[in-house]
Amino acid sequence: MKLFSFYISFFRRWLRYYLRAGTWHDVHSPFVSRLMEEVVENRRVYYTYFIIEKLREKLLNNPSKITITDHGAGSKITDASQRRISDLAKNSAIAAHQGKQLFNLVRMTKPKTMLEFGTSLGISALYQAGAAPLARFITMEGCPNTARVASNNLKNLGMNNIEVMQGPFRDNLPKALNSLQKVDFIFLDGDHQEGATMSYFEQCLPYLHDDSVFVIADIYWSASMAKVWQSLKSHPQVTLSIDLFHFGILFFRSENRVKQDFTLIKYKLKPWRLGFFQ
Repeated sequence: MKLFSFYISFFRRWLRYYLRAGTWHDVHSPFVSRLMEEVVENRRVYYTYFIIEKLREKLLNNPSKITITDHGAGSKITDASQRRISDLAKNSAIAAHQGKQLFNLVRMTKPKTMLEFGTSLGISALYQAGAAPLARFITMEGCPNTARVASNNLKNLGMNNIEVMQGPFRDNLPKALNSLQKVDFIFLDGDHQEGATMSYFEQCLPYLHDDSVFVIADIYWSASMAKVWQSLKSHPQVTLSIDLFHFGILFFRSENRVKQDFTLIKYKLKPWRLGFFQ
């Protein structure tokens, strides 16, 4: 019943997003138009995708169980502490189409320093680092057993530029920020709690700059996450926000003199907004 209620609420939030979302053809900002072209509507296939999805397939067929230590809001799927790696790959790892959007966003913005909250099995880290193999990348994971599996996955694929920090975000974030000094790209995908999300954002702000990108996953995962998304995009230092439903993207570009907020969707999902039927 709890899971059913979650899906009903989630669908309602998706429907509200869908009704207000525009497409590429509604965008007049050159920067956002480029982002739509290179990130959202990009159909190019890169060799990195095959490597990552081959790992996902392997994980989906791994019946081994590990004990999960959760420092955040927990799972909407199960409260069990013992979970199969295959279940984590199915329910917790980033979806392929979302991973490709992350890859394309990193490829477009070309960060040199990157920080991730929530390593899980390492799939999202691979998509991001795959687009910027020379960047310094720190990913944080609260669960020691999950961090161990992720570290092995990354090591086996030769991703030596990715450092996995194991432990609660509240303990590791100051260390990670102090180590990086300046952060070009942040992906927050863990601890889906309103207060924690705002706290992490505020702690990161002094390390961001005009060209930094801050991506928040699952902005409609719960009513509280939808609320915190509204607060984040209204922050005075945020000059541009893009709502893609699964991701919220924040920019701090000083050249944006007037704050801009976009809610966007692939144009194939709203074909009447192609320009032919308006």
